[in-house]
Amino acid sequence: MSKHPSNDDSYRFLFKDADIRGETVTLEHVLTDLLAAHDYGAGVRRLLGEFAAATVVISNNLKFDGRVVLQGRSDGPVSLIMLECSSDGEVRGLARGELDVPEGPLSSHLPQGVLTLTVEPDIGQRYQGIIAVQRDELADVLSDYFEQSEQLATKFWLSTRNGASAALMLQQLPSQLVADDDERLDQWVTLCALADTLSADELIDSETDTLLYQLFNEWTVHRFEPKRITFGCNCSRERSLNAIRLLPNHEITDLFEEQKTVTMNCEMCGESYHFSCDDVHLSEEHTIH
Repeated sequence: MSKHPSNDDSYRFLFKDADIRGETVTLEHVLTDLLAAHDYGAGVRRLLGEFAAATVVISNNLKFDGRVVLQGRSDGPVSLIMLECSSDGEVRGLARGELDVPEGPLSSHLPQGVLTLTVEPDIGQRYQGIIAVQRDELADVLSDYFEQSEQLATKFWLSTRNGASAALMLQQLPSQLVADDDERLDQWVTLCALADTLSADELIDSETDTLLYQLFNEWTVHRFEPKRITFGCNCSRERSLNAIRLLPNHEITDLFEEQKTVTMNCEMCGESYHFSCDDVHLSEEHTIH
C-alpha cells in the first residue's frame, strides 16, 4: 500500500495571478514495476527513477493522444536509457550498458552523451529535440533544453530514493495575466526560489496539497484533478510473432531447425513469449522439410 495517497498520481496546477504553471508526481508502484524487469544497479536505478518522473511531468501537458519519449545515449557506461509515457499515463522504459554502475553524476554515466525528447502523436507530425549532456544533473539538462528549444523558462526538481521517485516542474507561460516584463520575471524568480527550498526527501515524502501549501502558501494555486500513472507495456504475443514473420523465409526455416521453440523476450517489461513452428503459420513456400 502506498505511504501517501498521491503516490502514482500526477498533478497539474496553475498560479492564479501569475503566468506560471506546474506539474508534480511521485512514483512508487510504477517504479517498482519498471525496475523489476532487469537486475539494475544503484546508479541505473536512480537514473531510471529520475527519467521516469521527468517524463511523466513533461507528458502531462499533452493535448492529444500519443506519447512522450525521453532518451539518453552515449558511448559511456550507460549506452542507452529510455523512458516513455503515453497520454493515458502508461509508463515503460529500459537501460542498456553497464547496468551495475554505482550512483554518480549524469555526465559520468552519459559522458559526451545526448538527450533526445520525442513527442509522438497518434495522428499528426512527430517532433524531436536534442541537447548535449553537459550538466551533472538531469534536472538541469532538461531545464536548459526547454529554455533553449521551447523558449519558455522551465525548471525541474527531481529526486529518487529507496524505490520511489518524484518530480516538480515549473514553467512560465506566454504573457496573459501579467503584461509587465519586470513583474513577470520577479514572479518567476520568486517561485523558483521558493521551490529551491524543497529538500530531496520532502519532494518524495510530502503529499501534493501539503507540498504546494508548504512552498506557495502566499500564492493562490489552482490544482487540477490527479491523473493516474501506471506501468504498462504495449508488447504482445501477436507483435512478437509478427516480428518473426517479418524475417526472410530461409531465416525462419533456419531458426526453427535450430530451435524447436523460439523465445522472444520484451526488454521493457521482461515478458517472454514462446513460439513453435506451427505458431508462425508458415505458408507452403515457408514449409520446413
